[in-house]
Amino acid sequence: MDFDNSDKKKVKMGEEDEKAEKGKLAVNEQGNLTTATSDENLKDIFHSIRMNKTPAVINYGASWCRVCNQILPSFQELSKKFPKLSFVYADIDECPETTQNIRYTPTFHFYRDGERVDEMFGGGEERLHDRLWLHS
Repeated sequence: MDFDNSDKKKVKMGEEDEKAEKGKLAVNEQGNLTTATSDENLKDIFHSIRMNKTPAVINYGASWCRVCNQILPSFQELSKKFPKLSFVYADIDECPETTQNIRYTPTFHFYRDGERVDEMFGGGEERLHDRLWLHS
């Protein structure tokens, strides 16, 4: 069966939608949650955190990581409970250059006054909540 370009585009969009559902975050109504889509995008986010001295947490995960996929919905919900923090999700496969030093997924980095001040490895909604409370 031959596909014209519009059919190919539909197939490709379907694959992207499927990938987007795994390891991706839904749009956050409060606007304090961002998903890094590339190395350049993540570098821009780092620059913004440093320049604006915004308190932030970055969740480094992967779509294939079971623990990452378990904590992701909680991460999104917690972003609504801590509106003073900027929340960022970075998939290590989509940002391979800027995440090359990340050895465990999920890894959470906490920033205050433009500097990384803390990190947490692994999941656990209660542990994450406590760390976010500490840094908010």
